[in-house]
Amino acid sequence: MAISARNNIIGKITEIKKGQVMAEVTLEIASGVSVVSAITANSVDRLGLSEGKEVGVVIKATSVMIDA
Repeated sequence: MAISARNNIIGKITEIKKGQVMAEVTLEIASGVSVVSAITANSVDRLGLSEGKEVGVVIKATSVMIDA
């Protein structure tokens, strides 16, 4: 699948906290660097996500804040 987003990162799933409707998926994208995504529990099942699986991460945001 070709996409226009440039913020495409490869990561490995380290933890999935699944609730009734939503799930928190934690991915390690570099040693000691993690990204947490909130997605539907249905999406976790549909995508066959599990701990240890390598996946692509696409970050889409209308604004990004940096505090220095």
